[in-house]
Amino acid sequence: MAKKVVSKHPAIEGESDPTKYEALDGEWRKIGLAAPARRALVDAKLYKVSDLRKISLSDLNNLHGMGKSAIARLSAIMEAKKIRFR
Repeated sequence: MAKKVVSKHPAIEGESDPTKYEALDGEWRKIGLAAPARRALVDAKLYKVSDLRKISLSDLNNLHGMGKSAIARLSAIMEAKKIRFR
């Protein structure tokens, strides 16, 4: 009998609630991040640019859905706001 794989990511489990993300990803939408990056940030409990102080660049790169374009955009905005990764 095959083991059932349990994922902590709601989209993978088939229990995705788009309204959950819409209520929390407003700042990321304004920045123009793609949906996978926005979901990754919300799942990591990062809701605004200043929250990125809580995470290292390495950890951000390891978030599922976070691509090169999103990292570059976030890094540029952080630099402009004088915010640094942990």
